[in-house]
Amino acid sequence: MSGGGREQEVLKITGQCGSAIGSISLILEGRLAGPWVEELDDSWRKLTENQWVSAVIDLSGVTFIDARGKSLLDRLWQEGARLRATGCFTRCIVEEITGESQGESSCGRYGETRPKISTDS
Repeated sequence: MSGGGREQEVLKITGQCGSAIGSISLILEGRLAGPWVEELDDSWRKLTENQWVSAVIDLSGVTFIDARGKSLLDRLWQEGARLRATGCFTRCIVEEITGESQGESSCGRYGETRPKISTDS
């Protein structure tokens, strides 16, 4: 075991076929930062080559997302990925990207206000 928490600086990406035909989930665990952003991008490209009908990116196990990671998630969402998050941090990131609340809003708590992104045309 290395010192300084270095074992936490990785991203595990697991592909899992969904129950519907043509659906898949990418389950992420760890940090979506640094070189791991490119790893997720590579995994996504391989998925889209296989023409999956529906893809979910599950962020439930993600502990940190840097600016490049957020930018990638935004692009993947625009390309049709559904983003699933459960923790306060990841739910807030997803809300900022999609403009949709996943249950109780994670952003703007404790007196903090953040602008909502409108999805209206």
